[in-house]
Amino acid sequence: MAHAKTSYVCLPCRASYKQPYGVDRQRICPRCAEPLIHVGSAFAAPPRRDRAAWRALSVLLHAGVRFHKSCCGGPGYRPRTVREVRERMAYARRTGEPFARALVRPEMP
Repeated sequence: MAHAKTSYVCLPCRASYKQPYGVDRQRICPRCAEPLIHVGSAFAAPPRRDRAAWRALSVLLHAGVRFHKSCCGGPGYRPRTVREVRERMAYARRTGEPFARALVRPEMP
């Protein structure tokens, strides 16, 4: 049986790659030779030309948010726009909630 594949991204190149998961080695971008970031098997990459979506994705990844499947199928809510990210980060600053938790909150109170 073949091993399942998972997604890795290169933020500077705005590129996504599906590769077999393995913790034994670090993945390198074939375009720029920078390390790839493991984002999970439920990741859907935005189009390369959509700079705003990649900027929002960058904030999510640097906050530690990943796209792993849960028992019900998907990773849950993830903001797709810079505006959604800003709203959730402002909420986190106001309430003291950790950024990673505020970013994956499906609704803002």
